[in-house]
Amino acid sequence: GIFELGFFKPGLASRWYLGIWYKAISKRTYVWVANRDSPLFNSIGTLRISDNNLVIFGQTDVPVWSTNLTGGGDVSSPVVAELLDNGNFVLRDSDNDNPDGVLWQSFDFPTDTLLPEMKLGWDVKTGFNRFICSWKSPDDPSSGDFFFKIETRGFPEIFLWNRDSRLYRSGPWNGIRFSGVPEMQPFDYMVFNFTASKKEVTYSFRVTKKNYYSRLSLSSSGLLQRFTWIETVQNWNLFWYAPKDQCDEYKECGVYSYCDSNTSPVCNCIKGFTPRNPQAWGLRDGSDGCVRKTQLSCEGGDGFVQLKKMKLPDTTASSVDRGIGVKECEQKCLRDCNCTAFANTDIRGGGSGCVIWTGEIFDIRNYAEGG
Repeated sequence: GIFELGFFKPGLASRWYLGIWYKAISKRTYVWVANRDSPLFNSIGTLRISDNNLVIFGQTDVPVWSTNLTGGGDVSSPVVAELLDNGNFVLRDSDNDNPDGVLWQSFDFPTDTLLPEMKLGWDVKTGFNRFICSWKSPDDPSSGDFFFKIETRGFPEIFLWNRDSRLYRSGPWNGIRFSGVPEMQPFDYMVFNFTASKKEVTYSFRVTKKNYYSRLSLSSSGLLQRFTWIETVQNWNLFWYAPKDQCDEYKECGVYSYCDSNTSPVCNCIKGFTPRNPQAWGLRDGSDGCVRKTQLSCEGGDGFVQLKKMKLPDTTASSVDRGIGVKECEQKCLRDCNCTAFANTDIRGGGSGCVIWTGEIFDIRNYAEGG
């Protein structure tokens, strides 16, 4: 009795959609839409199982949306569609209720919301990528301009996109949380999980208390928001959101500099570097970044400066070796003339693993807590 599935009409428009919303919550909150980009233009529509596929038919029995399984899902017994307690709508063989026997599931095709147990990210074997995409407007569930998706190159992290431009990144997973989300402290009722293996690169979360509801959603204006339902006041509490401030804006400060929302201006050169464009820097435009005061000799004698409480630089072009510790990581970096920085991949238990940056480092920010 937690979720409901049915046809709904958002706002004043006469377009109809098949969707899922909370039944257990007084405030109508949609978490999934099937035919977001192919609505029904009047109230005549049916959802049927046809040739082992789920199909939405319009007024004259014309299909407007389908699960599109080729070969009808290749099953011997009849198929059934079922709405599970976690909000997943599944199509399965009636003789097989094993989760691996699911022919199709809504959790593989998220709309703008990530629910507990839902995975964001890549299935390496099939090349399938699950990401969330905003509604076009608060009353229009069609695909909007904003996406939140995992980038698997280098050291994986999640990016918020506005069409083709990057707006914000989570920072990589450091064993406990994303390096750019210090608020992700472990809670007594929520468990965060990030998996990077040969099979998958995914992020998910679980809620461990009964009657607690939490969701991560992407608004039509491009805000990533985590909401938790507060039963006593019957309202969604905004728990966390991003981008939050100027320093969350992607590449706000250019290369070899870091952003700190508590300094004025917010852009600061890393120790040993100086603004590339002092005039623009003086006018509070740090986008040109910083340059080295002294060239590296690369023959020994070079050292490192430690940066604390930082969101790690963009990691898409970095290389990862989880088998070595920070000392070997430092030696590896010293041996490579193109190496600019190194860090642990995992901060638990005193730190382990090695991530190395070669070339310019950018999109770094400082936090009062965490990082």
